[in-house]
Amino acid sequence: MPNSTDNASSADNQQERLKMIGWIVGFVDGEGCFSVSVFKNRTTRSKFQVFPEFVITQGQKSLSSLEEIKNFFGCGAIYVNRRYDNHKENIYRYCVRSLKDLNETIIPFFKANQLKTHKKHNFEILCRAVDMILKKKSI
Repeated sequence: MPNSTDNASSADNQQERLKMIGWIVGFVDGEGCFSVSVFKNRTTRSKFQVFPEFVITQGQKSLSSLEEIKNFFGCGAIYVNRRYDNHKENIYRYCVRSLKDLNETIIPFFKANQLKTHKKHNFEILCRAVDMILKKKSI
């Protein structure tokens, strides 16, 4: 039988998770991007390739934030864009491109935890594109 210490610990964990969710939603509202790119591709039946993507970009000093978000979602990857200009700080991108990860992790998270800015509109476009791709509809 759980004791009161276990219940307190569980409540603390729930509070921490809620804080993390709020932090992620706010971070993505400010720094995230939901995009759907379309490229010509002669090897596909439609001659086009649709490329949905969720991205958060940060400078090297904030790399740990991207790592926290990647660990929270358990999917995606972090890529470095090396800079050779006068900024002297590399840029890092947390990207989720897998249709499975977008459909099973990212989309359900942001449907349950609504964005507050205009990025909500971009998210809805990404949702429609992923749904159409998975149902093999023409875009």
